[in-house]
Amino acid sequence: MPPTAATRPARERLLAAAAELFYESGIAATGVDAVLRRAGVSPATMYAHFAGKDALVAAYLERRHDQWRAVWDEILAERSDPRDRLLSVFDAVARFRARSDSRRGCGFLAAAAELPPAHPGRHWLAADTALLTGRLADLARDAGAPRPADLAAELLLLYDGALAGQARNATVPGSAGPDPLGRARAAARALLTSRLGGR
Repeated sequence: MPPTAATRPARERLLAAAAELFYESGIAATGVDAVLRRAGVSPATMYAHFAGKDALVAAYLERRHDQWRAVWDEILAERSDPRDRLLSVFDAVARFRARSDSRRGCGFLAAAAELPPAHPGRHWLAADTALLTGRLADLARDAGAPRPADLAAELLLLYDGALAGQARNATVPGSAGPDPLGRARAAARALLTSRLGGR
């Protein structure tokens, strides 16, 4: 039988609570007390696992990065066509959102707007950027792009735009708005046709 929320280890409860609250309300707006209440742990228990809020934020971003990468890896394992593999980043976002109920846009972009330069969580923002730019460039090279880094940069702009569009849609309750992810994927497919020729 899987553990209930109350029987999960305290560190897991803290990370789950932090993930929910930081994503829902923002990092700066979420105090440690709110995380403790939702996790059902004492301050002493939290400080036994994390040095403070900054360390908790970094651990939240590390876990989100690992979860996102695992979903993208999973999508790539299902694809063999080089162009489909390039477009996989958009499909991975759709699957990640469906599994995590992420409706407010990108947690990394939101954190990037909040965290000061020296914050330990910035390491994971950099890791997310490196994953996107490096993997997209590798996939563009595999697809035969003459300038893989340039194509990767253009795809990343479409990706970021889709995530910003999702965040904008979330600010209008009850309004689905346009489908930023679907539109970005269609634009990316047209870009690949323009850069690589053929279909």
